[in-house]
Amino acid sequence: MKLNRTEFRDKVYACWLGKNIGGTMGGPYEGRREMLDIQGFSTPDGVVLPNDDLDLQLVWLEAVKRCGIKGVNAGVLGEFWLSYIHPYWCEYGRGKNNMKMGLLPPLSGDAFNPWKNSNGAWIRSEIWACLAPGAPTVASKYAYEDASVDHGQGEGTIAAIFSVTLESAAFVEKDIRKLVETALTAIPADSRVAETVRLVLDCRDKGMDYKEARNTVLDFNRNYGTGWFEAPSNIAYAMIGLLWGEGDFKRSMIYAINCGDDTDCTGGLVGSVLGIIGGTAAIPADWKSHIGDAITTIAIAGGTLYGFPKTCTILTDEVLKYAPSMLLENGSSVEIWDGETQVSEEELTHLTDADIHDAVYFPHIPNSFRVDFNYASAIVIHEEEPSIMPCETRKVKVRFINNIPVYGNDQHFLKLRFLPPEGFTVKGPKTVSVSRWGAFDVDFYHDQPFAEIELEITAGESVEPSNRVVIEVLGEGRSTAGYLPIVFLGQ
Repeated sequence: MKLNRTEFRDKVYACWLGKNIGGTMGGPYEGRREMLDIQGFSTPDGVVLPNDDLDLQLVWLEAVKRCGIKGVNAGVLGEFWLSYIHPYWCEYGRGKNNMKMGLLPPLSGDAFNPWKNSNGAWIRSEIWACLAPGAPTVASKYAYEDASVDHGQGEGTIAAIFSVTLESAAFVEKDIRKLVETALTAIPADSRVAETVRLVLDCRDKGMDYKEARNTVLDFNRNYGTGWFEAPSNIAYAMIGLLWGEGDFKRSMIYAINCGDDTDCTGGLVGSVLGIIGGTAAIPADWKSHIGDAITTIAIAGGTLYGFPKTCTILTDEVLKYAPSMLLENGSSVEIWDGETQVSEEELTHLTDADIHDAVYFPHIPNSFRVDFNYASAIVIHEEEPSIMPCETRKVKVRFINNIPVYGNDQHFLKLRFLPPEGFTVKGPKTVSVSRWGAFDVDFYHDQPFAEIELEITAGESVEPSNRVVIEVLGEGRSTAGYLPIVFLGQ
């Protein structure tokens, strides 16, 4: 697929304008659970309300600029969280505190986190979609790394994959129903997000009005999750706005916000999607002039991050600098060029690869994290949440993966050295053999050979708030050592 550069820029700019419109219009009603009856803005002309939905993405853009496309992952984004984002709201705070105690993503988002099914991740997905237009599999890879920091493997992460897939696909597909169905292929069919979105489609097919559909969703998830800011219902409310609004920007925005709950988030998603689909021409002139071009931040720690975009125009220009590299370095066939946009119907049928999404972005291993050390990787899997009491024994599995795609005798022999804190003991094998490529045991990530061991870790008579057991991994004939920080929070 080839995207005309001028058209692409217009769509990116409209995405940010739409995001600001939805955030500002919905902001005053955030957390309201009743059916609303808004007709437009209740804010003064020219005022853009501060919104973490947008300004978190300015930090991710800074990570791309500093670390390069290939250098961005959950660990890097976690460090940017700790350095540049000051709120400790709900999942934000739980993820940051877990990282401060030594837990790595996605464990930082899974452990002790009652808010991992909430909205904090899908609301900040536009940056990945705009950097990877028409390439949802690429966009979702980065959205997963982003979301896993504070949502782990929860529904909040699944919602982020759904939203970014829809947004990335919207650069080349205009049919909203097709976009929703495309986004559903990218997430587990048995997830609560998928079930709730399919319920919305069913309401649409049955001819319900948007208020009936909203009440149906409310009843379906009445006893689920974290109240007004749980992800499945709020994603559904945004889809109600898009589907019943039928492409009309004002009607779609008003319908979504009128559903209540996390109204700045649902309005923001509707605005960004319609902005991507239709460009600036889709945004009503009076709403465009009311909101202006400014970006107002609330979540970026003052005085720590300099030079981030202060307007939608500057943000758009920054995205255009890095989008070609994002596509190229991730092997996407999408190209941004100066000729006419070229998208075939056949290419639209392959916007997502469900097998890739299911295998790579949803490993379905709770309480786990992965460490890479070039020729091999290790996935550390806790049996339950990573806590420990004095003299208690916890079992941990470690799955070692062969990263070298060479057929032949490329078997890895790994030596393990246990470095526990004072008073702790570790029982387990001191050597591991990881099969050569093409062996029988394969890893779900990329059909890579793996070997799995089990460790028994026993605490001493006293424990600290954070207890770090380090496993040093030395590969025979290899120059790189791996270090696995297995952390238990003391009880």
